[in-house]
Amino acid sequence: MRYTAPQEAWEADVPVRGDVNGLATLLAEGGALVLTGAGISTDSGIPDYRGPTSAARRHAPMTYDAFVGDPVARHRYWARSHVGWPQIAGARPNDGHRAVAALQRTGLLRGVITQNVDGLHQAAGARDVVELHGALGRVVCLGCGATLPRPAIQQRLAALNPGFDARAGAINPDGDAELPDAELDRFAMIDCPACGAGPLKPDVVFFGESVPRPRVQQCFDLVDGARSLVVLGSSLTVMSGLRFVHAATRRGLPVAVVTAGPSRADAVADVRLTGALGEVLPACLATLGLLDRA
Repeated sequence: MRYTAPQEAWEADVPVRGDVNGLATLLAEGGALVLTGAGISTDSGIPDYRGPTSAARRHAPMTYDAFVGDPVARHRYWARSHVGWPQIAGARPNDGHRAVAALQRTGLLRGVITQNVDGLHQAAGARDVVELHGALGRVVCLGCGATLPRPAIQQRLAALNPGFDARAGAINPDGDAELPDAELDRFAMIDCPACGAGPLKPDVVFFGESVPRPRVQQCFDLVDGARSLVVLGSSLTVMSGLRFVHAATRRGLPVAVVTAGPSRADAVADVRLTGALGEVLPACLATLGLLDRA
């Protein structure tokens, strides 16, 4: 990945510590817990929210209160999501995802937690990934509690909206697309196939919604059994991920951060790199003699 001047400006205030060899040394000790954010998926064509490749949004990210309390906002979210889903579904793992899976296969990782909702770690071969914020590939009914596969919902939406040929502008990290109001208003939404009511919601944690407690506890348990924490592609702006850095530092664990711009863990990171994950992680594998495992 070749950085542009804006990228370099974005990185200017990041305190770089250590190098690829230092990161490889940390990983070689085993027991590393990996925490990933949107920056690991940008090379797969999915933009992030806050980094230098982030999409400029006309509308704010959907909040939980708006989704459950405002039928119009919910309807418009689904219209945008219907158009944006094919890009998410068509995204493929990149070298960063494959490197994380390779590290796991060799037994060097305690676990993998992702803040992403794109399913690309699993597509790359990673196992038992904790999806902190859920997954766009699943849909839940807020009425009956049924969990449904997103491709099946997408097929029903396409059948109900045969003339919905809206053209998306930007695709946002949560899978919804920028659409003109006129397009949004003519979209028709389905009811829950299981109970006939609904409403349906993607199985993701919206802004303002709490991550389920058992999932949070599972992540803290992983921190408790880890020997280090490696943050990949996350600014840690929201507390849902940052709290695990706090937990790691309280236990005296070394922390590594590899992400393009500033992060809220910069002050505590023992290793702090800004290179593209699709380059840094394969370089780590090469240093560890594991490049053929990716």
